[in-house]
Amino acid sequence: MLPEARTEVIAPVTEVIPVVRPQVDPPTERIAPKQVEAPAVAPSDEQDVDEYYDDDEDYDDEDYDDELEDEPGDEPKRNRAAKAIMVAGEAMVTLGMVVLLFVIYEVWITDLISASKQNDVTSALDEQWDSPALDDGPERQQKFQFADGEGMAKLYIPALGEDYNFTVVEGTTEADLEIGPGHYKNSALPGQPGNFAVAGHRVGKGAPFNDLDLLESCDAMVVETQTSWFVYRLLPVGRDATNWSAKASDPLCAGKDGGEKVEPLTGAYNAATGRQIVTPQQSDVIAPVPGNSDSAVPESQRRKLITLTTCHPKFSNKERMILQGIMVREQAKTADRNAIPPELGETG
Repeated sequence: MLPEARTEVIAPVTEVIPVVRPQVDPPTERIAPKQVEAPAVAPSDEQDVDEYYDDDEDYDDEDYDDELEDEPGDEPKRNRAAKAIMVAGEAMVTLGMVVLLFVIYEVWITDLISASKQNDVTSALDEQWDSPALDDGPERQQKFQFADGEGMAKLYIPALGEDYNFTVVEGTTEADLEIGPGHYKNSALPGQPGNFAVAGHRVGKGAPFNDLDLLESCDAMVVETQTSWFVYRLLPVGRDATNWSAKASDPLCAGKDGGEKVEPLTGAYNAATGRQIVTPQQSDVIAPVPGNSDSAVPESQRRKLITLTTCHPKFSNKERMILQGIMVREQAKTADRNAIPPELGETG
């Protein structure tokens, strides 16, 4: 008999086995590691300088060697040169400003000062001439003595403009010429035999004689005094003196308005000419007989001349420019103030 088969029912496993998860710590802030700057390593004495600076193609080895040779505290040579150039530049700028200010003062500021003084002396002269006023009666005696800086006549040069007129003062000192053109004391008075000589500035201080180089042969120079008008005309200038026949027919030279004709002077007066340049030492140009101070020409036979002197060239007193003219006629003044010389209308 077979053994009884045993049957065994295996019950299903129902027990739940829990899942165990590994414990994880909460996330923490990640901190970047601190960067430590590596110390700079200077080249050692044995290290080749050229190898150390291979990457710097523009660096000049000679410059580097020069820096190594500088002692501690010494200023590099190029810095000293730069400072020297800077100092020199500042000095030049300063000098230029000083020169500019000087020119402004000489050319413009002194003109304003002299213009004021010229107005004052002209007003004083007009007041003197008008008191008492001229009438048809006996002519007043003209004044012949003047104090230094006092107005003594008026000068008109029509070719330089209808408004060209200056009061001439007595004396030629620096103070006198700051007022206006100055009469050389020892020269003749207007209209008298001899040489009526007048000096004036060409630049600054009113510059009354700035444009004298523009005058031409036979141009009029009119001098007004208390009692008369004296008309002078410039003697031949430049080529006119050597070729006078081409100019002699000009009405201004041929005796216009009843005046004497103009021509080159000869004899004792052959040194007198329309315009010339001389040195400051040639003072004989203002002598009674110009250029001939030892002349024995009697006073009664002397020509009636005018001489204007000024510096030459402009902005320099190295030389003198001299203009000379001869008197061609005189016109007495009357109570009629409109009776002026027609030559005043010969404007350029």
